[in-house]
Amino acid sequence: MKIERNKYRIIVLWMVMLSLFTFHLSSLSAQNLTSSPYSRYAYGDLNENVPTAYRAMGGVGLGMRSNRAINPSQPASFTACDTLTFMMDIAASATWSRYQDASGMRNKANGNLEYLTFQIPLWKQWIAMSFGLTPYSSVGYSISIQDSTAGGAYHYTTDYEGIGNISEVYAGLSFNICNYFALGANFYYMWGDLQRMRALEFKETGLQPSLQDELMHVRTPRLRFGAQFFHTWGDHTFNAGAIFEPKMKMNCDVIIIETQSEDSIPIIEGLWELPMVWGVGASYTWANRLTVAFDFERQCMGSAMYNGYLGSDPKNGLRDRHRIALGLEYQNNPLGRKYVDRMRWRAGVSVQDEYLASIGAKRITAGIGIGFPVYGVGTMVNTTLEYSHRGSPAGLEENNLRLTVGISVAENWFFKRKL
Repeated sequence: MKIERNKYRIIVLWMVMLSLFTFHLSSLSAQNLTSSPYSRYAYGDLNENVPTAYRAMGGVGLGMRSNRAINPSQPASFTACDTLTFMMDIAASATWSRYQDASGMRNKANGNLEYLTFQIPLWKQWIAMSFGLTPYSSVGYSISIQDSTAGGAYHYTTDYEGIGNISEVYAGLSFNICNYFALGANFYYMWGDLQRMRALEFKETGLQPSLQDELMHVRTPRLRFGAQFFHTWGDHTFNAGAIFEPKMKMNCDVIIIETQSEDSIPIIEGLWELPMVWGVGASYTWANRLTVAFDFERQCMGSAMYNGYLGSDPKNGLRDRHRIALGLEYQNNPLGRKYVDRMRWRAGVSVQDEYLASIGAKRITAGIGIGFPVYGVGTMVNTTLEYSHRGSPAGLEENNLRLTVGISVAENWFFKRKL
């Protein structure tokens, strides 16, 4: 009878997973995930795809390995899960943004689901699998600029608007080659539409307005490979990891519609490439209480094709993107009787170049967070508060405050009950 109950639990589990997966799929496609004017260019704002727990640590992940967190950024980490444990992670966020330039100050707010991921063991401690839905990039802005021609003969208003997301579904496998080395790979399928509109209207009569509507339609695969070395001696655990994404052709169609000529101009397919990405990271843990982690990542946007030209071409103005992250986590006593002893306290900072060459200032993000364990089960509620700044007072200055709440479920599902 207990065996039959376990079978029913597995059936219910998969039904819940399918329902959440379908719901999140529609949510990612429908929501506007950003309101930043900087998302006007190229692919918009890019997402790091690290779990909520690691966001508070500056977004580290390449050298992180845990049986209580699903880490899609490092496919080699999936075998860290317990051999009997099913894991699920879902998160939502709210962002408050303030933009300031010569025209004044504006405030915006956004709220959305962030990601939905799952992880299961396949064969003992040697093979594990993860899959889920994550955002790749987001576009969302509305800008209005008033100006005049030389001499002030004509006055005009230019409106810029953009909206859309590129989402991705992934499936990854991780293999423990031996007791201290693992390899992994993620296969992604990316899809989404990015729409950008530019309207020019003159105040003087007799001058015809113009409208340009650009739609980028993305349907393309992507690959990421990962490796991790890990070793524990006494109270000390050391992890080191690396990831690599090869440069790949991007299946992308762009249609531009000019209202003055009423023509629809399709851009030839195959002129876009996903950039090569590589990164390294490391973490050190003492007595399962204190963890310190470091990441470095490079995304080679400048050497990938965009709209038929290299990203670094002046027509595009893209450059390689570098990101450095440093974070720490502290837990007073993992086996303590007091609730506060088992809470996880996190903090971190990251510095990165924007891949748009026109943004001279770096983007700086600082985060803090707390992990709240749920008594009697392996579930943890993770909260993260991040502050980020980019731009400069001479141009457009952007300040963001983002609150993310995630639920990480880790429950023993895959075991046989004895009669």
